[in-house]
Amino acid sequence: MNKKQPDPTEYPFGRKEGIDLEFKKASNALPNNLFETICAFLNMDGGLVVLGVADDGTVTGVAPEAVNRLVAEIASLSNNPTKLDPPRLLFPQALEINERWVIKIQVPASSNVHQTAGHVYLRSHEGDYRISGLNRIAAVVNRKTGTYTEQRVLPYLEMSDLRPDLFEKAKVLMEARKPKHPWANLSPEALLNIAGFVRRDVFTGKVGYTLAAALMFGTDSIIQSVAPGYKFDALLRRRDTERYDDRELVCTNLIDSFDILMAFIDKHLNDPFYLEGVIRVSLRSLIFRELVANIIAHREYVNPAAATIKIYQDRVEFKNPNIPHGHGPIDPLNFTPYPKNPTICQFMIQLGQFESLGSGINKVTHYHPFYAPGAPAPSFVEGEMFTTIIPLMPDGSESRSESRSESRSESRSESDVAARILQALIGGPKSRSEVATILGHKSVTGAARKSMTTLLEQELVEYTIPETPNSRFQKYRLTDKGRALLASGK
Repeated sequence: MNKKQPDPTEYPFGRKEGIDLEFKKASNALPNNLFETICAFLNMDGGLVVLGVADDGTVTGVAPEAVNRLVAEIASLSNNPTKLDPPRLLFPQALEINERWVIKIQVPASSNVHQTAGHVYLRSHEGDYRISGLNRIAAVVNRKTGTYTEQRVLPYLEMSDLRPDLFEKAKVLMEARKPKHPWANLSPEALLNIAGFVRRDVFTGKVGYTLAAALMFGTDSIIQSVAPGYKFDALLRRRDTERYDDRELVCTNLIDSFDILMAFIDKHLNDPFYLEGVIRVSLRSLIFRELVANIIAHREYVNPAAATIKIYQDRVEFKNPNIPHGHGPIDPLNFTPYPKNPTICQFMIQLGQFESLGSGINKVTHYHPFYAPGAPAPSFVEGEMFTTIIPLMPDGSESRSESRSESRSESRSESDVAARILQALIGGPKSRSEVATILGHKSVTGAARKSMTTLLEQELVEYTIPETPNSRFQKYRLTDKGRALLASGK
């Protein structure tokens, strides 16, 4: 259990139960109706369940000895089709509030219709209610089909149209995010099913792969045939503001698109020195990984307009076609996150490319003052085009020479790799080759070697055979200091 102080952004202080918030008492066991609420939130617009809290908001607490067990039960049951059909893998959070433990379960909206114990539930201000009858269930299906175009069934899309190497890459990324990830050893067909990329078309009765499946795993030719207007256009406009100084046009699968867009960001944006605890972390990575993930996860893919990233001297602009859930500026301190592509969003979370719904705006707002001191605050405006503007340093000092770019890029790469190595060692000692595999490489890279040396020097990692550092049986493991750092969340 990670001990944390209460934070208004993490716990709903002062709020009452409503259409997107449910409190439930729980001491040693899960409430019997927990999955009715989870099911209802999935079928509507998502919401937050907090265990260990009375209906009036009083923190009653979960028994400390039961917290880890209940967290594991929730994750396991949410991945079990006999409990939640179709499954929706959830990752609850344990928090200590005024010396009592609560468990937070953030439930996203889903593009599928879910049921528990054979029943479909919806949510209202009065709570959860069960619906029956084909007409009422069909109405829910029609609403989701109209809202979530990612779930359109492509009747002629076949497994041969999807790339086997992308399934392998996805498994490596999942294992790096969470050792022994429950999806990492599944076959491609089983992974597509449990991750929500297969559904039944209610109008034809045909079961098939969805548009989301094609976008995530398809060949480039298949992607262009099913979404001909889809592209990400990354532009550098520092000197030539009418055209561009550099450009990256991305029309490939979403897994590789994330890496390509992040490489463009790394190439052209500064990464100032910043420490959290004893580890240097990349502010550029913390901020822009979230924004690149958002532009991928929340783009409307049937809209032919391009999603764009434009880097200017004084700002970075992100724009993506959007089916708006609201209009106008978003207040980072008071907003309800709403997924535009729940299946894509959920899968990117499992890959470690995306943290959680709503985390992007919060993280960007938190770290931006350290990244660009003195610059105006970021802005987020929802409309037919969702627009995010990240101001840079007022004096334009975000620009720099190519040699400085390479130096900063190398520093960010090393700190990012160091964090990933620490996460990889949570599951137990690993050899160099095992670490390389988890990082997605065939052999140990220079960045990995440097990062491992730094971690050893900082006593966050140690040898399993310290007396023989060059032994062919040598492995690396976390020290108590390393485990404490990971537990602190820094």
